[in-house]
Amino acid sequence: MNTQHQKESQQDKKVRLDKWLWAARFFKTRGAAKQAVEGGKVHYEGQRGKCSRNVEIGAQLIIRQGYEEKKVVIRAISDQRRGAPEAQLLYQETEESIKLREEGAAQRKAMRGNVGPDHRPNKKERRKIMQFKDR
Repeated sequence: MNTQHQKESQQDKKVRLDKWLWAARFFKTRGAAKQAVEGGKVHYEGQRGKCSRNVEIGAQLIIRQGYEEKKVVIRAISDQRRGAPEAQLLYQETEESIKLREEGAAQRKAMRGNVGPDHRPNKKERRKIMQFKDR
């Protein structure tokens, strides 16, 4: 009965979208969370989010951070920022989202290839580089 009471109290709790994103540790500061929501980087239930929107359990969010796009479902509501293990209990990322992020990371890694040298140039190699630059 105690857990049912906790779920009911969580549903009654009103937490703004930017505050929840901050508490769930998607962003370092509330200001950064607010900026991302206002910039269109966060979609709530398929629509562009607003900072003042109250989050609900079961709602789906799409959060774009850099190259990555995460689709998460809200599992719990909190307005307090705690440790990462507790923050991960607030949401669950969809399987599809995890698969797409891993594929994207692998593609970016493959595109990068072996760009730079694998070691620092020794004295002889440095001389050759200097001669090449002087030409």
